[in-house]
Amino acid sequence: MFRSVEIALTSLYVFTTAVLVGGIYYLHQVIGFQQWGIIALGVLLVTVGVGRVLAKIALDPLREHFDHLERLSKETLHELNLPVNTITANVEMLRKTNTDDKSLKRLERIETAATMLKERYNELDYLIKKQMERERIESFDLETLLSERLDFLRPLYPGVAWEILTGSWNVQCDRIGLGKVIDNLVENGIKYSPHSPAIAIVMESNTLSICDKGQGMDEITLMRIYDRYYQNDTAMAGYGIGLGLVKRYCDRHGIGLHVASRPGEGTCVKLEFKKGEKQNG
Repeated sequence: MFRSVEIALTSLYVFTTAVLVGGIYYLHQVIGFQQWGIIALGVLLVTVGVGRVLAKIALDPLREHFDHLERLSKETLHELNLPVNTITANVEMLRKTNTDDKSLKRLERIETAATMLKERYNELDYLIKKQMERERIESFDLETLLSERLDFLRPLYPGVAWEILTGSWNVQCDRIGLGKVIDNLVENGIKYSPHSPAIAIVMESNTLSICDKGQGMDEITLMRIYDRYYQNDTAMAGYGIGLGLVKRYCDRHGIGLHVASRPGEGTCVKLEFKKGEKQNG
């Protein structure tokens, strides 16, 4: 498809150039037309007209191609979500009926693979939505967004102990992206708290803290958590992708990102919003 577009553009460009040069030569040398201002205006009008035609020839196939890719991506994401959730749910059921070490290790490997697929799904989902929405900046209450995300997350993780302390605070940024950031940080906290996961979400002034009491990370790991595919050990599985997305979002919207962690004590991530965004009420 693009090869034929390239040939059409080249042919039209060569033909237009030849017509312009031939026309100028004919007017000046054959007819003896000497009004260069009118000649220049005519050349400009022809150039603009041909430019519009060239742009249409070049962009229409691209627009059609990207529309097709967008539809295909949305359909593929929708189809991926169901089998991943099915695998995860069945692993949990099988874990209750299988107690021998070999079966449990196999189930753990299946669950790890499903988790990796889910992470790729979440990343693609956010990137596609961001591309479609063009990151619409809006003003909204952070407490309302937190309530919406918790209503979504709590049923998915019934075994989590939640500690929620929030207040009303107005922010101005991309709402969809911030919701994905919150989901990512909460799910990371749960994922790396294998025993009795507990998540604390606290909003103090302009800082939102999302903390867990999981296995935590050492200083070396903390230095590389934003590297896209860095994986120090099994404790780091997935952290690079997720926190990389979080950091890019925060950098774009001027949100301070601070991560504190200690092995065996858990991890605390703080999002510091701009000082100018003030408390509601």
